[in-house]
Amino acid sequence: MKKLLGLLLAGAALTTACKKDDFLEPRTSALTEDTVFSDSLRTFSFLNRVYADMGFSFSKGRWDSHGNTEEATDDAEYRYSGATQKAVVLYSGTLTPLNFPFPEFYDLPWANIRRCNLLLSKLPTTPLAQSTKNRLALEARFLRAYYYEQLLVVFGGMPLIGDKVYGIEDVINQPRDSYADCIAYLSSELDACAAGLPSRAAQSGPDYGRITSGAALGLKSRLLLEAASPLFNGGAETQDPTLAAIVSYPSYSVSRWQAAADAAQAVIASNQYALVEDNTTAPGNGFYALFLQRVNTEYILPFNRGGNRDMEGFYFPPTRGGAWNAMPTQNIVDAFPMKSGKAITDPTSGYSATNPYVNRDPRFYNTIIYNQSLLFLNGAMAPVNTYEGAASDGFDQTTSVTGYYGRKMCDATSSANTQRAWPLLRYAEILLNYAEAINETGQANLAVPKLIDLRRRAGIDAGVDGRYGIPTGLSQAQMRAFIQNERRIELAFEDHRWHDIRRWKIAMVTNNAYNSRMRIVRSGTSPNFTYTYNVVSSIRRHNFRPEMYLLPIPDGEIRKVPLMRQNPGW
Repeated sequence: MKKLLGLLLAGAALTTACKKDDFLEPRTSALTEDTVFSDSLRTFSFLNRVYADMGFSFSKGRWDSHGNTEEATDDAEYRYSGATQKAVVLYSGTLTPLNFPFPEFYDLPWANIRRCNLLLSKLPTTPLAQSTKNRLALEARFLRAYYYEQLLVVFGGMPLIGDKVYGIEDVINQPRDSYADCIAYLSSELDACAAGLPSRAAQSGPDYGRITSGAALGLKSRLLLEAASPLFNGGAETQDPTLAAIVSYPSYSVSRWQAAADAAQAVIASNQYALVEDNTTAPGNGFYALFLQRVNTEYILPFNRGGNRDMEGFYFPPTRGGAWNAMPTQNIVDAFPMKSGKAITDPTSGYSATNPYVNRDPRFYNTIIYNQSLLFLNGAMAPVNTYEGAASDGFDQTTSVTGYYGRKMCDATSSANTQRAWPLLRYAEILLNYAEAINETGQANLAVPKLIDLRRRAGIDAGVDGRYGIPTGLSQAQMRAFIQNERRIELAFEDHRWHDIRRWKIAMVTNNAYNSRMRIVRSGTSPNFTYTYNVVSSIRRHNFRPEMYLLPIPDGEIRKVPLMRQNPGW
């Protein structure tokens, strides 16, 4: 269990000073526990090291050499196809406990849980003011809860080690705690953090990015929504009652949906956050601009990045200096409605398969680079050509394999570095959490105002009924599907889809098929070119098995700890 509990020598990766203008910019050096925790600045830097791993799922090259979890879903196709690539292992269904290639899913959270416990054990002896010690303790407790939540959504219940700090010589044989106990423990921890940490409004500029009361409330909202979802709310893929209690609640209860709705409402009622809305500059410009701002009213848990073009480097086509690693599919393109808010499957929507990119939801234009999209190049806006045979960016096996590139969170009008923070948690997610949870309690009408807020900010037309394309008279099941689609497009490429399709237990449908791509053929002569659009299947089939709703605990961990039980089906 040495690996499980992150049993790293404390001096092996401790950090020293951080730049005054960036809270999360550590430098590393080999130090001992005594030298770190006898120095105020080094104590802060040790905590910064725990912060630094929070963005692991947003680090597009971190968990995989070429991308993140969207590539394992129906939202994106993978540029590479080697059998050992992590994304391929995940979406091909070849994953086993013996070939588990995701240290970020298992090892990284445990390493940081141990770091948090070490800091908590040493804080009383540090030369910090008592008020500072109190705040750092709450930040460490939040971070510990954050990493536990990452474990729970992937694996189910985990051993709760409390404040224990295990050493490298310790022999540990601790079983997994029940899922219910894990949720109760983390909820209590987050409540304590919310009560003791300052609000976002109380933060000074240099502290932006540190944990706030709103972040604690927001993480609790996410945690309880996951706990209420079909996978964890009595939905274990096992008939063994003991194992079922480890990986989920043993039986379903609608009260968990109400608890999730209440947790989201607590964030909303705190009045700390608001959607970034600007439909004057252009329809949906607020949705575009918020991701290019380091500080805004919508970010609840930002991960500071400073000046960079990391998203552009990951998503953009080769003509714009991008690595085009994760390419949007036709599946997600079809999920975006029209500007009227009506689905493209609605015969009254005005959608045309021969001119498919006209009058779409403005979020579409700020998420997807499609054929003839304008994108900054050499001082001017120039079209991106994704038709078959187009030079550099065209539809083939060496550039775009889907006919699309990603624009979400990217600066489309400049080649300058962007001052940004990654949105680990933002207010739009909370509104969607509330809408989803309250619908499951049978109160779909209460979900509508939150959906209207999101669609108004998106730049969708209000319509004569002021419902922004939200149909009337939806049943609970129809509203569920509507909310799931709204979540998909609003939070696209923010690392939600993989967890969502699993917790909703729809991955057997979404991930047992070929994704769809758009093959575009150009004909005619300049300037009167015409384009023919043909939807074709992806080059690789996705495969999903029921046991993949929870990933396997690495085999080495099970062998080291006899009391640890493996997940169902593995």
